[in-house]
Amino acid sequence: MKQQIRLLLVEDETVLAGVVKETLEMKGFEVIYAADGQEGWQLYRQHQPDVCVIDVMMPRKDGLTLVQEIRATDTHTPLIFLTAKSEVQDVLKGFHAGADDYIKKPFSMEELILRIHALLKRTLAPAAPAASQGQLRLGNYLFDYPRQELHYGGETRRLSQREADLLKMLADNVNNITSRKDMLLSIWGDDSFFNARNMDVYITRMRKYLQQDENIQIVNVRGRGFKLLV
Repeated sequence: MKQQIRLLLVEDETVLAGVVKETLEMKGFEVIYAADGQEGWQLYRQHQPDVCVIDVMMPRKDGLTLVQEIRATDTHTPLIFLTAKSEVQDVLKGFHAGADDYIKKPFSMEELILRIHALLKRTLAPAAPAASQGQLRLGNYLFDYPRQELHYGGETRRLSQREADLLKMLADNVNNITSRKDMLLSIWGDDSFFNARNMDVYITRMRKYLQQDENIQIVNVRGRGFKLLV
């Protein structure tokens, strides 16, 4: 990527943070560092980073709380959790809070950088022109994929890139089954167990977004995928 990426690193382990910061700066990133969640929130508002890498367990304010605060005003910026916890429920809490990805400690810097670039490829890519992607009418909703917006009556909901990609894939195959594996590979990059659970969180969220029109359903076709019924 040609432009310098501004990354917010929030990590209370100073040795690990130093290694991550130095390595990312050597790879061309601009790294802003915070030692706890409270400082992380202040620096996020001050610098508006392109991506955030956030530890889960921290003093003063934990990573889950920080991500929830960011997501309350920003659905676009990619958020990656660093976690020493491998239990499914802890990872799912991160996804429910609004994280896009997670990486377990100990991790390789190469893996972290690959995950960062995979998320940034979506969020920093030039938006496709509306004429080529168009707007989709879903019952009483108007879905504007290029603008990542879902309209109902006079209300507009701003979608994250991943939410927009998920709804676009379902809408392009409306009333037909969209393969679970195809969705995972296309949107998440692989079909791992944790990514599959993450996608289930997004499906639940999408059902909530579309609930104002009772004629719209997202049906789980067991063992195959999902079907958007309109």
